Amino acid sequence: MFDSILIANRGEIACRVIRTARRLGIRTVAVYSEADANAPHVAMADVARCIGPAPARESYLRGDAIIRVALECGAQAVHPGYGFLSENADFAEACAAAGLVFIGPPPSAIRAMGSKSAAKALMESSGVPLVPGYHGEAQAPALLRDEAARIGFPVLIKASAGGGGKGMRIVPDAESFDEALMLAQGEARASFGDDQVLIERYLQKPRHIEVQVFADTHGNTVHLFERDCSIQRRHQKVVEEAPAPGMSAARRAAMGKAACDAARAIGYVGAGTVEFIVDAGVAGEGPGDDFFFMEMNTRLQVEHPVTEAITGQDLVEWQLRVAAGERLPLPQEHLHIHGHAIEVRVYAEDPARDFAPSIGTLHHLHEPGGDVRIDTGVRQGDAIPIHYDPMIAKLIVHGADRDAALRKLRRALDDYEIAGVATNLGLLRAIAAHPAFAAAELDTGFIARHPQVMAGPPAAPRLVLAAALHRLLADEAQGGAAGDPHSPWNLTNAWRLNGEGYQDFVLQEGETRHDLRAHLLPDGFRLGAELVSARDVAGRLELRLGDASAHLRVLRQGPALTVFLNGVGHALTHVDPRAPQDDAHQAGGRVLAPMPGRVLDVLVQEGDAVVRGQVLLVLEAMKVQMRITAPGEGKVMALRCQVGDLVEDGTELVLVE
Repeated sequence: MFDSILIANRGEIACRVIRTARRLGIRTVAVYSEADANAPHVAMADVARCIGPAPARESYLRGDAIIRVALECGAQAVHPGYGFLSENADFAEACAAAGLVFIGPPPSAIRAMGSKSAAKALMESSGVPLVPGYHGEAQAPALLRDEAARIGFPVLIKASAGGGGKGMRIVPDAESFDEALMLAQGEARASFGDDQVLIERYLQKPRHIEVQVFADTHGNTVHLFERDCSIQRRHQKVVEEAPAPGMSAARRAAMGKAACDAARAIGYVGAGTVEFIVDAGVAGEGPGDDFFFMEMNTRLQVEHPVTEAITGQDLVEWQLRVAAGERLPLPQEHLHIHGHAIEVRVYAEDPARDFAPSIGTLHHLHEPGGDVRIDTGVRQGDAIPIHYDPMIAKLIVHGADRDAALRKLRRALDDYEIAGVATNLGLLRAIAAHPAFAAAELDTGFIARHPQVMAGPPAAPRLVLAAALHRLLADEAQGGAAGDPHSPWNLTNAWRLNGEGYQDFVLQEGETRHDLRAHLLPDGFRLGAELVSARDVAGRLELRLGDASAHLRVLRQGPALTVFLNGVGHALTHVDPRAPQDDAHQAGGRVLAPMPGRVLDVLVQEGDAVVRGQVLLVLEAMKVQMRITAPGEGKVMALRCQVGDLVEDGTELVLVE
């Protein structure tokens, strides 16, 4: 076994690898960009070295800098995690040339599966069924357009070199093809440095089922069963579970054998995942018999914790032992499924704004306790930067069966609180609570087919408003005029000479205005006809409003209040009715940045006539490209940006008259 390893990654996967290495007594070396100087993985490692500025291409993608640090710090091996250089065959070769063990498959296996086109050709020659498509090297737009027509719309354009949903576009018809191809190739270049794509028939109701495989240098290959990763947004996984609901023993054996055969065909070593598209079958009855090879990921997957939960194995430990030349810890016949596990990915993004990434500071972070697993790379007070993937954490639950795991997931999500950035927690709660999810009616179109899961939080209930008033009144009671403590001007109880004391408040919640009157009492206050009493208990507010009661958490930053009830954060603003009100500035023809990002392309010039929906420019943030369109028919009066500009959320980009 190794004495010292370097982790060539950041965030939760770097922390995850460090935990296993520490348990095994292995010294760890972390690398970090200037943006990650105070990141948790830096603090957890035994040694940490800065390798460059914030952009990944100047730090985490600098293989030469990473190898130099590994050699200087005495590391014997490099764990690439996932993303960045994890599937880069040149980096794996460079590690070997420097005398370092690459904790992953041999470069030949990475190359064999690194190109989706080449991988599909290899699988086709091995008899593994493929979705009809075009996987050729020729990439002329006209040729690709003709191939799409031959395959038949709708089609799916996919980056040949990557994964994670980057460089992927669904094309419903021929008229949409050229624009979709441009966007897919642009994302592929930005994410993987390679704009080659493949085209496949888009299956209308597929399930995404993948098989975890492991192989060692002694000729042993096993699979650790399957995961269902069908719940996706932007072609990226959001919910994963193991085993796949409704999977028959015969289908599990067939897919496991196909996955192991694929690994053997390329001389695979280490952890890998063979991904299949499977017919969704009849609702609630599990996948059908047909399955098609999609791709092989030559690395550890983000969703590996659900496999660990049902098998009781530490897959990072398996990686380390195999890389050190040991045999696989267990043969196939000793691997068994125990219970059911579900993982959800908590992202800093706004589902209501087409899942636009959200950057900012995690002013409040309360993770659920109890029998759950949380893999994260951030802490309260950390910033979510623009340069990397916006995932905050992974929440993993395990139960005796799927129903037990789902109950545990719902409870944990109700106890998860984040303030400071927009998150997808509301979406995750809605998915977990949806009857179709409980019935395991799963496919990759789940979110689109059940748009109600995208609905934002409901208006703040009276309990939330009462909690906000309690906080405002308590803060006022701690204030008061300086000087004579007996002065009537120091009273904060809304005392009146003739009549019951009361205080009026205005709370703004989005477009909704709440006008509230609190009648102050010796032990609380009255809100309308209901009495309100509250006390602080272990950092939360135990509040009673009439006959209703709840435990809430109230955070305040100046006039802004966030009230958490069952994990749902309600954003309120205390409005002083006496303060002068600014006239609301209407956006009109002002085209604003929907998220922070970098301007990739500007497609119009000042003076151009445009129509509603016409693409004006392309913005990129966290490797996601977004088309910015004209709000209506008009004329471009001013361009406020140019290619390469970094813009903040809400920045005016174009003025259309």
